[in-house]
Order: sequence, then C-alpha cells, then structure tokens
Amino acid sequence: MSSYEFPVEAGHIMMFARAVGDPNPIYSDAAYAATTEVGHVVAPPTFVQSSAQFDPDYSLRPRIGQAWFGSGKEPTGVQRAPGSGGGGTGLHAEQHFEYHRPLGPGEVLTPTLREGETWTKEGRRGGTMTFAENIVEYRDAAGELVVTARGVGVRTSKTVENG
Repeated sequence: MSSYEFPVEAGHIMMFARAVGDPNPIYSDAAYAATTEVGHVVAPPTFVQSSAQFDPDYSLRPRIGQAWFGSGKEPTGVQRAPGSGGGGTGLHAEQHFEYHRPLGPGEVLTPTLREGETWTKEGRRGGTMTFAENIVEYRDAAGELVVTARGVGVRTSKTVENG
C-alpha cells in the first residue's frame, strides 16, 4: 500500500450504501441525518474498503491499456507466478472495522498499513494454515484516528484437493 489520500464524498457514500443494499437514509438524506444523534450523513460500516480504489498500487483495480488479473481465474490471460498469491492456496478469512467516531462527507483520510500477528494451525486437507493479520489505520487531516480495519488472510501449505 502506497501513501495516498481517500476523499470521503456524499455521492460516494450514497452509491456505496446502494451497492450493498442498505436503504438507511442516514447514508444519503442530509435533512434526515441532521435529526439524528450524529447530526450528519455517515458512511456505512464497511465503507473504508472502497479506499482501495484510490490506492495507485491496488492490484485488483483495472488499469487502462494493461492486462488485468481481475476477480476470476485468469479472465484476461494474466497468470500469477507460483507463490505470488494465486494458485488457490489463500483466501481472505476475516474483516473487522472499529470506528473511533462517525465518518462523514467532506473528510479526507490517509490510510496506513501495518502488519499484525501471524499464527499457524494444522488443517485437515490443506496442510499447515498460516494466518496473517493486516491492520489499516485511517486518520483524518488532523492526524486523528477515525477507523481501524483489521483483516486476516489464510494461506495453506498445499492446494486443497476436492473430496
């Protein structure tokens, strides 16, 4: 993850809420949101995941004129090298979000990635499973922590066979 800024915009919040199927008016109706305890439109709980689209190094974002691995198995013919994250030995296992305060439109966040804990466990079909935690801290323009996102990935020591 390179250093970048993530602008939080009202239209982006509304479209994100619609994309995840959440009709709560606090995500899009400023007049309604003004009557709530928070007093303004807020971002949905998983909204900060969309910050990846602002990261110039985000590997899953398509780039014009470049081959793209995409979200399916080799949809553009791009093959990942063994051990680079392809091959069916890894997956995203958990995601947690801790909001230190409500996030609203007009803010600009700067995410910072740090590694968390790593641990192993023996699996039944995929050999040793290695779990790795990544923590992204989202800070506002004043440097205050707004959101902490904690993700856990798991990689197996061998490809899991069906059956």
